[in-house]
Amino acid sequence: MALIDEPRRLNPLLRLGIAVSDRVTGRRLLPARLLAWYPRAAIGAGVLESLVAHDEPSPRLLALVRVTASLTAQCPFCVDMNSFGADAAGVPGAELAALQRWLGRPQAAPPASLDERERVAVEYARAISSTPLSFAPALQEALTRLFTEREIVILATTAAQVNFWARTIQALGIPPAGFCIVPPPEAGA
Repeated sequence: MALIDEPRRLNPLLRLGIAVSDRVTGRRLLPARLLAWYPRAAIGAGVLESLVAHDEPSPRLLALVRVTASLTAQCPFCVDMNSFGADAAGVPGAELAALQRWLGRPQAAPPASLDERERVAVEYARAISSTPLSFAPALQEALTRLFTEREIVILATTAAQVNFWARTIQALGIPPAGFCIVPPPEAGA
């Protein structure tokens, strides 16, 4: 149950934006409705959401970054939302579960399915989503070796966008919306 109730009346522009987001996602999105209490925040969040990267560097890499940021920020709604459609981006449920296990036990080996760029992008998203922020020199070297400047900015802003939503959603007490179920890590794995 959310911390606050939805406003009874919505600004017509926000009502239109909420209808579009509901249609795109196929769900009744509570975050958009609660942000309607402060229309400037709702509009800013909508603009941010509309301008995120979807294809560059690749849909798979972006899905891995979004799920990693969601898991690291420990936001159930974000995990739910960002895991939805991950298999269409090339990240099947079993790989999500392996990623979840690895993020829960960083000393363990990363999922074998990740190539070097994906592993480094996941480590970067984990660092961006952790407190305190800390970027090891080896991570920085790998980033600048494997990614262009543009790609690094896309990775950083993608993880930061998830963190914006994670903090907002958790602060408002918004539960998962039921987009998908991430398979739980295997017992003893």
